[in-house]
Amino acid sequence: KEIISAGTHLAESIKIAEAAKVIENTQRDLNIALINEFSVIFDKLNIETESVLKAAETKWNFISFRPGLVGGHCIGVDPYYLMHKAEDLGYKPKIITSGRKFNDDMYKFVSSKLIKAMSSKNIKLQNSKVLVLGFAFKENTKDFRNTGILKLVNEIKSKKMLVDIYDPLVDREIVKEKLNLTLIDYPKLEYYNAIIIAVKHKVFKKISLDDIKNFCKDDHIIFDLKNLFNGNADLKL
Repeated sequence: KEIISAGTHLAESIKIAEAAKVIENTQRDLNIALINEFSVIFDKLNIETESVLKAAETKWNFISFRPGLVGGHCIGVDPYYLMHKAEDLGYKPKIITSGRKFNDDMYKFVSSKLIKAMSSKNIKLQNSKVLVLGFAFKENTKDFRNTGILKLVNEIKSKKMLVDIYDPLVDREIVKEKLNLTLIDYPKLEYYNAIIIAVKHKVFKKISLDDIKNFCKDDHIIFDLKNLFNGNADLKL
């Protein structure tokens, strides 16, 4: 009360306080899962998710989220606590489980969309070079706990593609120590067949899309996962 100007809410018990925090994060997880599923459907319909969301936002009570990979120590974790406790009590959650699985598997859709776009340009997948911009679990932070990008990187590598990861905000030594993964100092010029802009860091916006294109070979794909450059890349969710 002494330091929080917005005020505090006194819950009736620690159980209620913890439950409130868990459902807050679970609700966000489910909202993102719904938008992610929309983006998969819109991809099949060949319409842009961002354009649909902007139109939907003109309705006063539309709750706006954006598609993407879900990670971190809150949204990607708290639903499991609730699911586990519910199952301990003999109830198997349906909606929470479904949403969590959808978000957890979203990297597969991202990878398949990239591969399809590369194939359409006759870019050979094996030994092709892919640059992933961003490794933190959310924009403008160095925190990479439970980052959804790790699964995406491993999925791309499983297709025999070579992956470089660049994130100037993340401590490369800690990533190496905890995940045995090496992040690069800076991308190479005219080197990559595909670039995934995975995190909406302001520092990537400052680099500019034109400069990012300079990292690419003549035939390339730029996948702007979080629509950092307002639809000007080759692909977006």
